[in-house]
Amino acid sequence: MALLAPALLVGAGMLVPFVYLLARAAEADAGTLAALVLRWRTLELVGNTLKLAACVAALGTLIALPLAWITVRTDLPARRLFGYLAVMPLAVPGYVMAYALIGLSGYYGPLNHVFGLTLPRLQGLPGATLALSLYTFPYLYLNLRAALLGLDPSLEETARSLGRSRANAFCTVTLPHLRPALLSGWLVVTLYVLGDFGGVALMRYETFSFAIYNQYAGAFDRVYAACLSLMLMALAGAMLMGEGWLSRRRRFGRTGTGVPRAAEPVPLGRWRWPALLFCGLVQLASLGLPFFVILFWLGRAPAEIDWPALGMVAGRTVLAALPSALFAALLALPVALLAARHRGPLAALAERLSYFGYAVPPLAFALAAVFFALSAAPFLYQTLPLLMLAYAFSFLALAVGPVRSALLQMGQRPEEAARSLGRGPLSAFAGATLPRLARPLVAGGLLVFIVVVKELPITFLLAPTGYTTLSMTIFSRTNEGMLLEAAPYALVTILFSSLFVGLIMRHEGGRH
Repeated sequence: MALLAPALLVGAGMLVPFVYLLARAAEADAGTLAALVLRWRTLELVGNTLKLAACVAALGTLIALPLAWITVRTDLPARRLFGYLAVMPLAVPGYVMAYALIGLSGYYGPLNHVFGLTLPRLQGLPGATLALSLYTFPYLYLNLRAALLGLDPSLEETARSLGRSRANAFCTVTLPHLRPALLSGWLVVTLYVLGDFGGVALMRYETFSFAIYNQYAGAFDRVYAACLSLMLMALAGAMLMGEGWLSRRRRFGRTGTGVPRAAEPVPLGRWRWPALLFCGLVQLASLGLPFFVILFWLGRAPAEIDWPALGMVAGRTVLAALPSALFAALLALPVALLAARHRGPLAALAERLSYFGYAVPPLAFALAAVFFALSAAPFLYQTLPLLMLAYAFSFLALAVGPVRSALLQMGQRPEEAARSLGRGPLSAFAGATLPRLARPLVAGGLLVFIVVVKELPITFLLAPTGYTTLSMTIFSRTNEGMLLEAAPYALVTILFSSLFVGLIMRHEGGRH
């Protein structure tokens, strides 16, 4: 009971902005609301959003599936290095990838300056698809890599012994067992595409999130913006339910006895060089391209970089991200404890609510927080505490996961032993369990910190007036065509994110 109250309080905090979003949408009369929802413009936004999500999922799969198979199942030289590099694009935010693609072409771009090629600026559906695919394919890669490492090789060997070719065995035996990994990866990618704002805005492709921001910032029609936000949340909910429906009542685990062994590497033979070329092209496009374009623009006028301003913006980013990460870790502790140690509908409800903020597209979450602040707490509107609260609640699920896993692994025996020695419940928890939660709490905090550093929609709507962060500066300067001025901020963001992605990967590697 002592844990239930704070955990449910955290869950209720998740729902407050959503309730205010519903209240604001309810201000519209039924006829106007129906006309807004069913008008051609709204249907066009739905179509654009779904088309972009499908294209990004398809292109991401074409990149991630062969890359995962090559780095896990073959004798490719340096496959561990390629596997590590395949995760690093997570350090490149989607709007920085869009900046790189935009800055590559044009009259002043490096393609014309170095190679004499003048290409039209990438924009619309092709530009948004390429930018988001090059950033999000690691989500699919990580899922597929884990599935391939855990797949029993005897399944393919049995198919081969029945006379099937290697390609046929992969398509009929291996690929169906990768279905859960593909569904999970597609869900993460789709939710990201639904919530993305910076990449689609820079590529001038109108989706739900882009239209919500224009409606709120340009037309000041907050009722219509609230309706669009609720529709975007409904779309995200439909994706979650669709993934759950497609995954249920299917068995993918091995049913035989014995311990599964590791698969023998498949010799590539004459396919070694094409495989190396494919892996090299993926790394060149996802990592080399942003660095090349940023360094090109930095080299155009290095003396014009305003280092004091860059330091101030980087400092402000850390000033917002660090307390948010600490607060998220603090909120995650009672939720994870309740989820790991108690069963029942209230415990399950508290845990599910902690994931609610992460499933809601960031722009809709930010707009809900704006409505809440204006209606119930105007003293919080456009203040740093509100920005930090929104960060912490939106990304709380990232901090809950590692703590909950650690609690399930350690069990309650250390605390029971401490209590048998006469300690009280709080003293036993503080002395026996809390020290062992330090690493997962730090890991969850690191995840929240890195996501906050790259986050754009929440920052754009909730940051105090004049309070600029790295993501806001990159987006605003790129949107105005100031590619040279945006370059140092993009480089600092990538280097900053890479450092923390490396820390997380080292932390995860150290657990095995």
